[in-house]
Amino acid sequence: MSLIKHQGFAPQTMTEAIEFSNMLSRSQMVPKNYQNKPEDVLVAVQWGYEIGLAPLQALQNISVINGKPSVYGDAAMALVQASPVCEDVQETIEGDGTSNPVAICKVKRKGRSEVISKYSVEDAKRAGLWGKQGPWSQYPKRMLQMRARGFALRDAFPDVLKGLITAEEAQDMPVEEKDITPPKQFTNPLDAIPELSVLEPEILEVPAEECLINTTVEPVEVAEPLQKPGTFRLNIPGKEPLFAVSIDDWMESYNDMADKVARSKLSKEVKASKIGEFNTLNADVLGMLTAVQKAGMTAHKQKRRAMLDAS
Repeated sequence: MSLIKHQGFAPQTMTEAIEFSNMLSRSQMVPKNYQNKPEDVLVAVQWGYEIGLAPLQALQNISVINGKPSVYGDAAMALVQASPVCEDVQETIEGDGTSNPVAICKVKRKGRSEVISKYSVEDAKRAGLWGKQGPWSQYPKRMLQMRARGFALRDAFPDVLKGLITAEEAQDMPVEEKDITPPKQFTNPLDAIPELSVLEPEILEVPAEECLINTTVEPVEVAEPLQKPGTFRLNIPGKEPLFAVSIDDWMESYNDMADKVARSKLSKEVKASKIGEFNTLNADVLGMLTAVQKAGMTAHKQKRRAMLDAS
């Protein structure tokens, strides 16, 4: 773990990041919503890295509200003002002392027209926020300011904030109700397949053409994932299984084989069916993955979906 100038310690590898997150989650000096939650710490640190916050700054200024990451308004302002594309930011309150004060935020990006955002008491009333218990009752002007600021900064500097909204705005969003109806059958079988992150391969001895691309295979009875002590079993339709010495090697081989099928010259339907079967045969090991290991799923799923759609 190296020392970054002016930013303290920062992890350089995934192993260091996991150890770092575990250590921070056990500390009483991090916000309570991150204590004993190393996976949340890791995600927050990664978000901070992407928007320019050091790890401890990220834990203090990034909050997950209603399942969505957000950044506090003061941190959003700091990020924008520190950006070389920011030319000016001005905040004012018009009509102070009247029944309808208006918070105004004017921001200027270099080479662009000025962006002006306004948020009034009437706006807050229409949104059902004015007089709401909590900050809207305790610090109403500050909340008007934060709402105008959030809109202006997001409109003018979406690249700086990486799509994050302000925590003050996220706190006012209604909690989404969970849909308890049974899920519909996936139109694209790849949508149902958990994806895995790419790590160093060690067991890519069997070509995909000889393992997955086989239109006449019979289903294979799935044995226990840990078939041999200290190994992870990779089940292959119609073939002998492979065994990886670590979950990282197993994940790399899984993705390599599934990607080769997606790139093959088989029809789209056949390829999707074979990848779905491959996923089903290895469901036990897929279910063992931690939240950190599942963090790389999306990129692989999107890549394979794009290859199938292009078939």
